[in-house]
Amino acid sequence: MRVYLDYAATTPLCKEAFEAMAPYLFEQFGNPDSLHSIGRESAYAVTQARDQIASLLGVRPNEVYFTSGGTEADNWAVRGLGEKSGKIYASAIEHHAVLSALSLAQEEGRQTGLLPVAENGVMPVCVPQDASLVCVQAVNNETGCVQPIAEIYQACREKGAILFCDCVQAACTQNLKELAQNCDAFSLSAHKAYGPKGVGVLVVKKGIPLRPLILGGEQERGLRGGTLNVSAIVGFSSALKIACQNRENFVEKAKKLQNVFENYVCSALGTRVRVDGENRAANISHMTFEGGGSSFLNLLDLNGVCASGGAACSAHSALPSHVMRAMGRSEEEAKRGIRFSFGRNTSGEEVLYAAETVVRLLTKK
Repeated sequence: MRVYLDYAATTPLCKEAFEAMAPYLFEQFGNPDSLHSIGRESAYAVTQARDQIASLLGVRPNEVYFTSGGTEADNWAVRGLGEKSGKIYASAIEHHAVLSALSLAQEEGRQTGLLPVAENGVMPVCVPQDASLVCVQAVNNETGCVQPIAEIYQACREKGAILFCDCVQAACTQNLKELAQNCDAFSLSAHKAYGPKGVGVLVVKKGIPLRPLILGGEQERGLRGGTLNVSAIVGFSSALKIACQNRENFVEKAKKLQNVFENYVCSALGTRVRVDGENRAANISHMTFEGGGSSFLNLLDLNGVCASGGAACSAHSALPSHVMRAMGRSEEEAKRGIRFSFGRNTSGEEVLYAAETVVRLLTKK
């Protein structure tokens, strides 16, 4: 048996999204910026997709900017939101797309800072007085910890700061309309929600300053140059609609799978395993094992269980997890975490097989 428990890294393209995309890969292939009829067909498809995404998120269509994915959207937010002179803060457990952009902003002369999180992986509601832009994930991509976005947003408003929220890992488990109401800007990525790879959105509320990131064209109201990926945008719209409609049912199913997996592993291994974080999304189980780490991850793969050492984009790094370090773990502990994440297609049989495999491999003499 081969079991895929890495849905936090990527999800398979759903059938509905593929079918919506297909015409724009073949017969309706026009450039949406072309003025002839074939181009106008593509432009209309983009407009419809933008309108539907805006409706699903409870925002205005002209607040939705299409990007190549979550990483670009996060980079754009950090480097383009707010006033150039203001100080940027980010939580210490942000995705590297935010933290690396923060480092670049510092090299470019911006003042920056990191906000601590508690040992349970949740950020205290603490917004510095000098904050201009604050970046906080809705759901951490390694632990699944859900952050108190509404409370942080209120604190940002009191301090006059802009709140940007990376919602990439939140798409299948959180109420996106509620999140959208509680931040000034946020990002999403299609392939985390059964849409195609290579497309995402940055949503920026009306009145929030945004500087361009990619120059060279008038696309996206002159702020993001480059020919739009029409088929992917259409697929994203279709996939996001299904994700929003199915969210409550998916959360109920995922929570049961999460409980079965964690209860089995923890009962069998006792003190040799720790579940990391509190207030977690239902589809992620991050666990630190005695004997964990990259070699154990490879052993799981050889035995048919596909999991992750943390964020997929840094999976090849031998460095300790910055998320675990920020939660107070030692450097050695921060190398031993494994993330198991569940999806729509995950079955109880698969989860039980994965749990049994984890226990068997760690208790094997």
